[in-house]
Amino acid sequence: MVGDRDNAGGTELWTPAEMTRRTAVAQTAGGGLAPWEDPSLADPTEGSQGLRLLEYWRIVFKYKWMIAIVVVISLAVGLAVTLLTPRMYTASTTIEIDREAANIMGLQDVQPTAQLAREEEFFQTEYGLLKSWSLSQRVGQSLGLANDPNFLRMMGVHAKPQPSAGGGTPTWVTGFLSGGLNVLPVRDSRLVQITFDSPDPALSARIANAFADNFIQSNLERKFEASAYARNFLEERLAELKTKLEDEEKQLVAYETQEQIIQVAPAGGQGGASASPPQSLTATDLAQLDGALTAAQATFVQADQKWRATQNAPGLAAPAILSDATIQSLRQERAKLEAQYDDQSKIFKPDYPDMVQLKAQIDNVNQQLNATAATIRRSLQTQRDDAAAQVAALQAKVNALKTGVLDERSRETQQDILQRDVDTTKTLYEGLLQRYKDISVAGNVTANNISIVDRARPPAFPSQPRPVRNLAMAGFGGLTLGVLMAFLLETLDQAVRKPADVESKLGLPVLGSVPLLEKGVLPMEALADLRSPFSEAYHSIRTNLAFSTKDGAPKVLSVTSARPEEGKSTTSFALAQGFARVGMRVLLVDLDLRNPSQHKQVGADNRVGASNLLTGSVRLQGAIQPTNFPNLFLVPSGPVPPSPAELLIGPRLAALVEEASEHFDIVILDGPPVMGLADAPLIASVAAGAMLTIEAGRTSRAQARAAIRRLRLGNARIFGAVLTKFDSRKSAYGYGYAYAYDYEYNYAYGRKESEPQGIAARAASVLTQDRSRKTPPAA
Repeated sequence: MVGDRDNAGGTELWTPAEMTRRTAVAQTAGGGLAPWEDPSLADPTEGSQGLRLLEYWRIVFKYKWMIAIVVVISLAVGLAVTLLTPRMYTASTTIEIDREAANIMGLQDVQPTAQLAREEEFFQTEYGLLKSWSLSQRVGQSLGLANDPNFLRMMGVHAKPQPSAGGGTPTWVTGFLSGGLNVLPVRDSRLVQITFDSPDPALSARIANAFADNFIQSNLERKFEASAYARNFLEERLAELKTKLEDEEKQLVAYETQEQIIQVAPAGGQGGASASPPQSLTATDLAQLDGALTAAQATFVQADQKWRATQNAPGLAAPAILSDATIQSLRQERAKLEAQYDDQSKIFKPDYPDMVQLKAQIDNVNQQLNATAATIRRSLQTQRDDAAAQVAALQAKVNALKTGVLDERSRETQQDILQRDVDTTKTLYEGLLQRYKDISVAGNVTANNISIVDRARPPAFPSQPRPVRNLAMAGFGGLTLGVLMAFLLETLDQAVRKPADVESKLGLPVLGSVPLLEKGVLPMEALADLRSPFSEAYHSIRTNLAFSTKDGAPKVLSVTSARPEEGKSTTSFALAQGFARVGMRVLLVDLDLRNPSQHKQVGADNRVGASNLLTGSVRLQGAIQPTNFPNLFLVPSGPVPPSPAELLIGPRLAALVEEASEHFDIVILDGPPVMGLADAPLIASVAAGAMLTIEAGRTSRAQARAAIRRLRLGNARIFGAVLTKFDSRKSAYGYGYAYAYDYEYNYAYGRKESEPQGIAARAASVLTQDRSRKTPPAA
């Protein structure tokens, strides 16, 4: 069948119509190789996608015994390891590690908590402390394992161990404890399992609990030691700061005494955050005089304004005069007298005594008003002059104090520096003193962030060895190793073993594959049985060749192989017989002048043959021999010449082929293997094309490529390759090929008509177009 794609290897077998179409296109475009003959035009996806599932299974099935041996060896090794592994018992203690301990006193701890560091780093630090060498030493010392006779007997120590340097736990005991310890955090929790492995279940539980207890105790001691260290450090710092503070205060007092700097606290600033800093006496006096000067200036301004208003106002119009009580009383009295005078004047004359008396009284009042106004003006001027004198006096005192304050400020700069040093040292001293008090209180109340959840108990069953797990791992490892070895051997295998290798490794189309015959069955016997897979394979090859050119089967076909005994001669004869069976006149020419075999297969006389034709001693008619198969004629090799290459290189070979093709429908040239000889390329160069036979599993890729290269260097056109002696039972393709043979067998022969008639009827409609019956030339 030529219309399927091989699912396992990616080999594409074109349909007859597709092969004819592609050949016609290639030849119309200028001749040369057909598309399936040119490796450069091959599908790049073929052979590069890797092995598929069927290919995987084929490789595993191919190396099944090797894989089985590797698995068995691995199981044996796993079983031996299991039997030789001593029994170990695992005890587990569960503890809880909080991120921080309960803060009973409400005081900050000396050590940083997990709030100040990343949580993961905190827990990893705790796990590291659990695995530390010092904790193992502490556990060994607390349990007294170095002097425990049961422990020493279990460990195989018969002699009394020597005490370690310093009286601590011996190194080998610490190493045993570190080696058997495992710290297993429980995922998504603060729980941690402390497990220990030993040959004794009671000892495992005892040591696991000892690790938990000692870890808690060491944690408490570490906190207390950190607090004690902090207290000692703070005590030293406090003593230093106290001495420094006293020295700085003495320097400040000595400087103030030397410079006569006296400072007093301002009134109302005895305490509180808003209290003003103390000031010197000079600065205090300046501030007070400055305030008095400001008040005197205000008084002078008011007196000056009143005096100026009195000077500018005429008569009694000045506000200061009008507002005086005496002036107001006199004005009222004058108003009353003037009113009486006006009333009397209506009755009496001015010289009337009463009128004269009233006039005298009014003049007297006016005189009093003028005298009082003059007195007020003189009083305002006096007030103004007094205020001006006071302002001048105060201003003189202020100016004098300013000079003293500026001089004092220059001397207070150094005082401020000394004062700042005193304040800074005092602040540090007070802060450290408070911290020292807090640590002293916290050190006496030690809180722990680690607690035991479940204590370890002696296990009832050993944890090691685990036979089921060990054997499962050994079996899986052996299977994995065996499969890897199988794929490695398959990768290193360069032989052409299956049809897919022909295209993937050689770049040639597969014309067909011939199954391997059973032991004792000869090729001629298998060809005689037209229903056998062997015969049917050649029917399929013949059908594929019928579509290799636009005119059908090649007129002249050269059959060769890369090396001897690859089924080349059998293939030539089987194809010749197949074409003859469908009614075509076929001439089989044995050109293997070094090791001829065709005359033995048909029982012909080999005294005259191709060697005679090439020397010119006989004509074609004298070398052709009929066979027992209708339409099949043979030209044997003839006598073996001393130099076959010299006969083939002459013009008579081309003349022989040309003359034979005029009288026969098909001329099949059975050439020698390519090897390193020039015979096969010479024969293929005069034929329409060549077909390469490759023995499955015996011919390497290098040998086949070398043969293809030599044929193409001789300008030979290679139609494809035939894979011979293919054992389908040893390949994943066996089912598919066996099915194909069985399918064709039932399809072709499950009818009442005879097989030769059936094949001839099917092939005649496809292979023969304008068939003219020619008779071979007379001998």
